[in-house]
Amino acid sequence: MTDRAELDALDLAALMCSRVCHDIISPVGAIINGLEVLDEDNSEDMKAFAFDLIRRSARQGSAKLQFARLAFGAAGSAGAEIDLADAEKVATGFMEGEKADFAWSVPRVLMPKNLVKLLLNLILLANAAVPRGGTVSVTVEGETEAPRFILRSSGPSARVPAAFERLVPGDLEGIDVDAQSVQAYYAGALARNCGMTIAARIEDGGVVIAAEPAG
Repeated sequence: MTDRAELDALDLAALMCSRVCHDIISPVGAIINGLEVLDEDNSEDMKAFAFDLIRRSARQGSAKLQFARLAFGAAGSAGAEIDLADAEKVATGFMEGEKADFAWSVPRVLMPKNLVKLLLNLILLANAAVPRGGTVSVTVEGETEAPRFILRSSGPSARVPAAFERLVPGDLEGIDVDAQSVQAYYAGALARNCGMTIAARIEDGGVVIAAEPAG
């Protein structure tokens, strides 16, 4: 047995809520800005600009909420399975609002919900590995009950996300976990629940994040 420290359940819940709010606040704020433009300027050009901003921001906000619902939410009853086509849909929608291009090469199969949640959370880590944009690609190998997830991030300044090596295995000593770094901790907790391990490495100037069955 290990004496690995873990975040208090209330602290983890608060940090994950902050993580979701961080993603949602930008498109919601843009919608408000668009509405203010409509209130203050009656010119046709500004109206067209405002309506375009509102439409784009509403789509982006909806995509982020749908992603969060599957990646962080209950997603059905205990033991439920999720179609990876649904995961592809929410992941693609989420990534449309990000700087990196997104490539999904995953078979359409049913997979246990926590494995799907893990895959979606790894996409967030892979996206964080290319903060200036680039490409994030996702592949899945092996059996649906014991898959291997491989995510490749390439782009300018590609790097392993901050505190990844410490927070994925749950090493909290000396680390002040915040709404951004909690992503690595949560992905690690999901991996342990699924009997998986996560590792990251620099390869060909990019970052490869892989999750596979432990042992």
